[in-house]
Amino acid sequence: MENTAHNPVKQFIQYLNEENFDKAETCLDPEFKFKGVMGSRENAAVYIKDMKQMKFKYKIQKLFTANEDVCLWYDIDMGEKTITACGWYRVADGKIKSLEVLFDPRPLLDHQK
Repeated sequence: MENTAHNPVKQFIQYLNEENFDKAETCLDPEFKFKGVMGSRENAAVYIKDMKQMKFKYKIQKLFTANEDVCLWYDIDMGEKTITACGWYRVADGKIKSLEVLFDPRPLLDHQK
């Protein structure tokens, strides 16, 4: 049986790259949870509101799946900086339930000085 958990994740990334935030939100469970190096968010609408402001662009380097988990190794273009990060997406019932992102924040913190 083919693992299709990656489908909503790939679609989500495509919509973010296209700045189609309404469609990106349809890939998320309404109770979506985000946890990252610089903070966390609860609720899909809150997360998408942040994404609308940041307008990050994602270049997927590698995608891994295990059951309903999807892991992306990607470069995130944040405008003035591009960072390499790892995102762990948990998918259930065709929607992204949560996302945890890990990366080295030092390039971003150095920029704030």
